[in-house]
Amino acid sequence: MISEKKIAKQIKVTLIRSLAGQLPNHKACANGLGLRRIGQAVTVENNPCNVGMIRKTAHLLKVETVLTGS
Repeated sequence: MISEKKIAKQIKVTLIRSLAGQLPNHKACANGLGLRRIGQAVTVENNPCNVGMIRKTAHLLKVETVLTGS
């Protein structure tokens, strides 16, 4: 039996640092992910666009993967 890797279809992202004083494009990435205030969490699709925004603002975020069943 071949085991399949489970790939997260969604990623849970939480803003843990303030956007005040950050570069404008970092603020734009956080806003593009749907994050507006500290402590706010959103679930986004795992696609290259969102992963790029998460990597750019990784110092402001807490990232968790959401594994779906089957």
